[in-house]
Amino acid sequence: MFYLITFTLIYLGITIYFSYLGYRRTVTVSDYLLAGRQVHPLTMGLSYGATYISTSAIIGFGGVSALYGFSMSWLSFLNIMIGVWVAFVVFGKRTRKMGKALDAHTFPELLGRRYESRFIQGFSGLMILVFMPVYTAAVLIGISRFIEVYLNIPFSTAYLAFLLITACFVIWGGLKGVLYTSAFQGVIMVVSMMAIGVTAYWMLGGISAAHRSLEALTPFVPEALKQAGHRGFTSMPEAFSSVWWYVITTMIMGVGIGVIGQPQLNVRFMTLKSDRELNRSIPFTAIFILFTTGVAYAVGALTNVYFHNTYTEMPVQAVQGNLDKIIPLYIDRFYPPWFVALFLVSLMSAAMSAGSSQFHALGTSLSRDIFEQALLKGRSVAETTIVTRIGIVFSIFATLIIGLILPESIVAVATAFFFGLCGATFIPVYLFGLYWRRGSKAAAKASILSGFFTSLIWMLLFHEHESAAFGVCGKLFNVKCLAGHPWNMIDPQIIALPISFIVFVVVSLLTRPVREETVKKAFVHI
Repeated sequence: MFYLITFTLIYLGITIYFSYLGYRRTVTVSDYLLAGRQVHPLTMGLSYGATYISTSAIIGFGGVSALYGFSMSWLSFLNIMIGVWVAFVVFGKRTRKMGKALDAHTFPELLGRRYESRFIQGFSGLMILVFMPVYTAAVLIGISRFIEVYLNIPFSTAYLAFLLITACFVIWGGLKGVLYTSAFQGVIMVVSMMAIGVTAYWMLGGISAAHRSLEALTPFVPEALKQAGHRGFTSMPEAFSSVWWYVITTMIMGVGIGVIGQPQLNVRFMTLKSDRELNRSIPFTAIFILFTTGVAYAVGALTNVYFHNTYTEMPVQAVQGNLDKIIPLYIDRFYPPWFVALFLVSLMSAAMSAGSSQFHALGTSLSRDIFEQALLKGRSVAETTIVTRIGIVFSIFATLIIGLILPESIVAVATAFFFGLCGATFIPVYLFGLYWRRGSKAAAKASILSGFFTSLIWMLLFHEHESAAFGVCGKLFNVKCLAGHPWNMIDPQIIALPISFIVFVVVSLLTRPVREETVKKAFVHI
């Protein structure tokens, strides 16, 4: 307990300082919403990575890796290739330029001004306000599960306490405070995850020996998973089996592609003043994600070796099926007390960096996108910062309720849910808005609505993991889901995203494009 108190006090002291620094440097609305568009590339890169890779990756997907093995490493590859390279180069540069040209301060505002539609901005903001708390709850559940295991306190107590701490920092410091604290938290995450990766392999005799030990556990894969297509912890699932469809389309593609549509990440591009700063931030972000997700997914799989060799049981049995407890239990049992305390601080960093960014996005969605655009019809008000903080308070209560009612093993599922929903809803209008001058307002509306509702309906009624977790299908039809193999395992984004793309192109060709003056203004520096 001494180590935990010491590390926590040091961490909170530094975090409070950076949050205070953000508060002191927040003067204008632009400062609060976009950090004045003058963020250093190192700060942006670490902040982006820390927001993207949160406890949902370390705890949630680390636990999923314990179940499905090294096949989850492909998600780390997509995290870097799509979440960094494609996001920064293909989307980021034009987002920064167009956001500045249109004077957009939020991601929904960028879409709304590009297509001259308050409906698009208002609907996008409302979607974020309603559904992002599910993802925020998943992030905070991850750290709360570790606190539950380590301190042996009720989950609800840990969850409530950490939720309130995180909210205080973002309410106080605005986006500058979020960026400063996230960058500091990102450094802690990289160092601790590198230490875990090195020690995990070292204690098993090196990389080759560790992987051979993991491969030798193939006979111990649960029989139900074998029948569903699981071929071992070092192999990909059997092609087109139930496990293959779920791992590939939901865990890997759903999250790996859906990152492009994440509002709290896309707004980061508008905080930089030039493409030079954006280019310089790419290696920082890529290295960060490599050392966090790469380690989390590998160590998650290796926990099978540790638990089997020490306790003659697999980790999923040790946690009674709750995948969100595997990484916390592994760290608690196999590392010295001082390191467990340090890792808890690292998880606090991961949860706080992602949670604060999400709370900031929720607050700005209420103030800028819903209050000013939808309700006041575009009239700016001096109380934007106040309304943003009210939105954050609302999101705190929503996240509190959702986190306490969600079932176990939900962190990865809830993350995939929000990433897939945002991907199907936003990616087509976002991509075409940046590159195709012919896109129309009607097409953008139709694409957003078709992607959103197709994805949501598929999640709640047809995709087994989400439909079973959220329980809507069970209450309406008394079954887990309405589809059989393979449709019950195909991620909603795989269905909804192509529909959203097709709808945008067809409707654009049949309707009048956005006014030429707006198009010229949007593309003036591109």
